[in-house]
Amino acid sequence: MLPDLKQLAYWLAVVEEGSLTRAAKRLSISQPWLSQQIRALERDLGGDLLERLPHGVQPTPAGRALLPEARAVVAAAEHARQTVREALDLEGGTLEVGALVSHLTGPLLGSIEQWHDRHRAVPMGIHCFKGRLLLQEGVARGLTDLGIAPRPARWDGPVVVLGWDEIVAVLPADDPLLRTRTQLRLDELADRPFVLYERDFGPADSVLVACGSAGFQPRGVVSTPGVEAAARLAAAGLGTALVPAWNVPPELKPVTRRLTPPIGAELTAFTRTSWSAAATAYLDILREQPWPAKPTGAVELNPRLIEH
Repeated sequence: MLPDLKQLAYWLAVVEEGSLTRAAKRLSISQPWLSQQIRALERDLGGDLLERLPHGVQPTPAGRALLPEARAVVAAAEHARQTVREALDLEGGTLEVGALVSHLTGPLLGSIEQWHDRHRAVPMGIHCFKGRLLLQEGVARGLTDLGIAPRPARWDGPVVVLGWDEIVAVLPADDPLLRTRTQLRLDELADRPFVLYERDFGPADSVLVACGSAGFQPRGVVSTPGVEAAARLAAAGLGTALVPAWNVPPELKPVTRRLTPPIGAELTAFTRTSWSAAATAYLDILREQPWPAKPTGAVELNPRLIEH
C-alpha cells in the first residue's frame, strides 16, 4: 500500500522535532491523534519507523532510509500545490507591464513572446512611457503591475535587478576615431556635435548626466524622440549619439564604440508593494532572459541626478 501523504508529513515533523509532543504542538493536532497516524503509517509500510526513547524519539534504520524519500515526496507535493494555486490565481487576470520606449527591444521582446507562449489565457498590456519618472508614477498609481527601467530613486517597493543597460557611442561613418580606436573615453568626444534627445524622452537626461560627469556639456545639432533614429542620424554624419547598446541596429555596429570606463545603469523590475501572481510569473520569465551583466569597472549613472 502506498504511504499516505499527510502521514508522511506528520512523521517528518516528528523526526524534525525529535518529540511527538513538540510535533503535535507544531502541527496543531492532538498527540494521541498524531501517534495514531504514525502507527498507521508504520503498519502500511510494514515496520517501525521511530524508536521511542525515554526523552523523545529518533528514526529507526528503516526510518533513516525513508527520510530522504519522504522529504522529496512532501516537497514535490507542496510544489504541485503551489503551482496549481498560482495557476488559479492567474486565471481570469491580466498582466500590465510598464516600460520605457527605449527598452522595448532585446531581452524584453523575448520575454513578451515567452509570456504569450506560456500564459495565453492571461492578456498582457504594455504601457510605454517616455521618461522614468512617468513610469514610476504609473506603477505607484497602480496603472501597471510592474515597471521595467533603471533602478528607481526613492522607491519603497520591491526591486529586482535584471541586468545592465550600457550606453555606447555611435559616430559618423567618416569619423577618424573609427579607424584607430575600439573603445573611447567619453571626454574625447567633447568637441564634437551631438545628436540629442527631446527633453522629455527617457535617455535625454542620461546623456546630459554622463557628459556632465565627463566634464562637458554636449553641443546638440538636432533632437529626436527615438533612440534608433539618433543612432541612424549619427551614422549619417550629423554628429555623435549616445545610445543604449541594445538599441543599435546590427548594420550600425561598425560605427559603434564602447566607452571606457563603461557607462550605464542597472536595469530593474519593480512593483508598488508586493508582486501579484501574474507579476511573479512574468518576473520568472524576465530572469530567464539574456540580460547583459555589469561590466568590470563600469560607472553607474546616479538615478537621483536624472529627472526623467
